[in-house]
Amino acid sequence: MKLKQLFIFFVMMVFFLSASITFAQHGGGSKGGGANASPFFKLFNSETIVEFGGFVESIYRTPPLKGIHYDVNMKVNSGKESFVVHLGPEWYIERLEKKIVKGIYVYGKGSRVIFEDKPVIIAMEVIKGGVTIPLRDKTGKAVWETSEKTVK
Repeated sequence: MKLKQLFIFFVMMVFFLSASITFAQHGGGSKGGGANASPFFKLFNSETIVEFGGFVESIYRTPPLKGIHYDVNMKVNSGKESFVVHLGPEWYIERLEKKIVKGIYVYGKGSRVIFEDKPVIIAMEVIKGGVTIPLRDKTGKAVWETSEKTVK
C-alpha cells in the first residue's frame, strides 16, 4: 500500500513540475502573452510617431507569431493612401465595448515602422466617434499589460 501511495505521489509531482515549466515558458499565464516582449513592442519607436486618419477598409486578425497570440490589424484608407494599423491582441480588442468596424472613420496616432518588409503603424490610440481607445503609452508599453480597463 505504501508503495502505491509513493508511486501516485511521484506521478503527481512529475505532472505538477512539467505543468509549471510549461506555464513559465508561455508568459506565466499573462493574457497578453508577453506583449511588452513581442516583436511589436521591440519595433515601437517613439521617434517615428505619426498621426493618422481615414476610413476603415477592413479589420483582420493575423496568425500568431512565435510565443504570442492572434493580433488584430485594420487597413485604413486616408484618401491618399491605404495603410495597416496594428491594434493589439485579439482577446483585448474583442472585449472593447466600442468596436472598430469596417466603414467607420477613425483617427489616432502610433509609431510608423517596418514589419516583415512592409510599413505598419503600431497604434498608441485610436479615436472613433469622439471616444479614445488607448492601446499603448508613448514608450510603446501595452495598456493590456498594465491594466485590466476596457473602454466604455
